[in-house]
Amino acid sequence: MPALAADLVGRRVAVIVTYTDAAALAAKAATTTIPIVFVNGGDPVRAGIVHSLNRPGDNITGVSFYGVDLAPKQLSLLHELVPKAAVIGLLIDENVPDAVAQVPAVQEAARNLGLQLIVLKAHIASDIDTAFETLVRERVGALLVGTGALLTNRRKQIIALAERHAMPAIYPYREFTVDGGLFSYGNNVPDSFRQAGVYAGRILKGDKPADLPVVMGTNFEFVLNRKTAKAIGFTISPLMFTRADEVIE
Repeated sequence: MPALAADLVGRRVAVIVTYTDAAALAAKAATTTIPIVFVNGGDPVRAGIVHSLNRPGDNITGVSFYGVDLAPKQLSLLHELVPKAAVIGLLIDENVPDAVAQVPAVQEAARNLGLQLIVLKAHIASDIDTAFETLVRERVGALLVGTGALLTNRRKQIIALAERHAMPAIYPYREFTVDGGLFSYGNNVPDSFRQAGVYAGRILKGDKPADLPVVMGTNFEFVLNRKTAKAIGFTISPLMFTRADEVIE
């Protein structure tokens, strides 16, 4: 990542747009003059990308879509969807520091709901297969899939394993449900990239990144996949269909 950032700086690009904390930090380390617009799924202050949300400072601003911070809410929703599941699995991408840091908050949420939480960490693709072996062995009743490039890029693998084991699962983004996941709850990620494009355009017209507050995504989507529910023999409450922003048939 640092090499890619250095290459862009060497090409004297007008604006650098990044996705993921690692990319934003690499770009920030590579230049203090070229404007940077980031898109990330966590707290950009906690990640060290900006000084504050209202006054990001330096040559960087961007958009955050609350990825990892939604995990407790997703757990609560999963509990509503699968109320009989007393043991919940949490699959996280341990390559993402923010995702690892959020585990205590999810554990506290699980305790408040009277649930047992089993945390499974994936560093490489093969860890996902191992995680599902653990889920089956521990008789886990439902699964919460976290954010991160590994889990997003391997979503078809995760979805296929969940269907094979008839495991009700909630995912962080609509794209998972479109690809066959049962449920998803999270920000509209394409909307975040659209906003990043708006900021890049404003900077090209003369605005300074330090004067543009970080945009926090507020467009949340709850999506259900009726076809997947039928495939794994899972019954979704009619009430949930009325609450869904989208039902994939």
